[in-house]
Amino acid sequence: MEPTSVEDGTVEGSSVEGSSVESGSVEHHGLDIEALRAETPGTAHRVHLNNAGAGLLSRRTLTTMTSHLELEADIGGYEAARQERDRIDATRTDIARLVGGRPDEIALFDNSTHAWNAAFYSMTFKPGDRILTGRSEYGSSVLAYLQTARRSGAEIVVVPDDAYGQLDTAALTALIDERTRLIGVTHIPTSGGLVNPAHEIGRIARAAGVPFLLDATQSVGQFPVDVTRIGCDLLTATGRKFLRGPRGTGFLWVRREALDHLDPFVSDIEAATWDGERGFTWHAGARRFESWEASYANVLGLGVAVRQALDLGMDPIGERAVALGAYLRDALDALPGVSTYDLGRVRCAIVTAKVDAVPTADVAAALARQGINVSTTVPEHTQFDTEVRDVHPLVRLSPHYYNTHAELDRAVEAVAEIARTAG
Repeated sequence: MEPTSVEDGTVEGSSVEGSSVESGSVEHHGLDIEALRAETPGTAHRVHLNNAGAGLLSRRTLTTMTSHLELEADIGGYEAARQERDRIDATRTDIARLVGGRPDEIALFDNSTHAWNAAFYSMTFKPGDRILTGRSEYGSSVLAYLQTARRSGAEIVVVPDDAYGQLDTAALTALIDERTRLIGVTHIPTSGGLVNPAHEIGRIARAAGVPFLLDATQSVGQFPVDVTRIGCDLLTATGRKFLRGPRGTGFLWVRREALDHLDPFVSDIEAATWDGERGFTWHAGARRFESWEASYANVLGLGVAVRQALDLGMDPIGERAVALGAYLRDALDALPGVSTYDLGRVRCAIVTAKVDAVPTADVAAALARQGINVSTTVPEHTQFDTEVRDVHPLVRLSPHYYNTHAELDRAVEAVAEIARTAG
C-alpha cells in the first residue's frame, strides 16, 4: 500500500510494501533512476545507505558550488554575491515552494540546529510554563529544553507514546492546559523510521491556540511536507540529508502570523535596521532571524538541490524512498539473528537494526569495509527515547530514491554474513 501523505502519519499499516521497488525498467515511481545515478558521482563506487546522515550530492549541485567558489576567487567574494543575487534570492523562493510557504517566511541558516535554536529561543518562558514534547526529540533540542527549564522554571512534559510507539495524540490533547506555552515535536527521529502524526498534532495545536514547532530535519526531502496541511507555526530542516544539498545549510520557516509572538534572541545588521538614535526595527518577515555573513556557494548549492527535488516531484520521491525503506526493513527482519527496531504506525526510509552478539560499531565497520555506507544511533542523541528503550546503539540504514534493489540486496547479504559468522 502506497501512502497518500506520509507527513500526516495516518496511513493504514505499519509500512509501505516494497514489492514494486524494482521492475526491471528504467522508470521507477516516475523517476529515471539510471539517469539520476549517472548524475550522482558517489553511486559509482559506494552503496550509500546513509542519507539520514548526508545524501549524495548531484553533479549539478557540485558544479554550481565549485563554479561560485571559482567566481569568488576570480572577481571577489562581495562582487560574486552581487552578481549572483537573483539566484541566491531564488533559493528562498524555491524552499518556500517545497514546504508550501511564502518566500518572506524563509530564513537561511548554516544548519538545522541553529535554525531550531533561532525559533525556540525567540520564545519567552516563565515559571510554571509548560513545554510539551515527544520521546523522539533530537538530542540538541532536549538540551535546549533542559537549559530553558533551568533558567526560567518552565516545565518539560514528555507526551507518552501510543501503542505504535509514536506520539500519543489523545494524551497530548489531555495534557494541554492554560500553562502550555509550546508544542515541540520531531517529525522523524534521528534514531528510527517512525513518522510522527504531524497533521493531527497540528490540528490539536491550532484548536488549543498553542504554537507548534516542528523539527522536519529528516522528513523534508524524503517525502512531501506541507506546512499549511500540517498546521505548524515554525518548521526547521537541513539541506544535507534527504534534500541532497551541501553540509552547512539549513532553514527556518515561520508562519507570518507567528512573527508577532517571537522576539529573535540575536540581533544583526541583516536582521534589523538602526533607527538613527537608540533603537532599531526588525526587518520584515523571517529574515529577521538571519545573520549577514553566509557561504553563498552553499546557499546556491542548496538552491539547486531544492529545485532538483521540485523538478522530480516530491510525490514520486517519497513513494520510492519509503518503498525502499520497507523493502529493506522486511528483508532484514527475515534474517536469522537480526532484528529491526523501528517504531510507528507509519514508517519511512530510515531502518534501524541490530545483529545478535555483534557490537553495533563492528557491524557498521564491517559494512564500511565492503563499501556500504551506514551510520549508528547514539543513546545521548535521543535522551527521552533512551530513558524507555534500552536498544541503542543501532545500525541505521537509510536508502533514498537513487538507491537500487540490487544495492539493498547487497547490504542485506552483507548483514546476513555478519550474523552467520557471529552464530
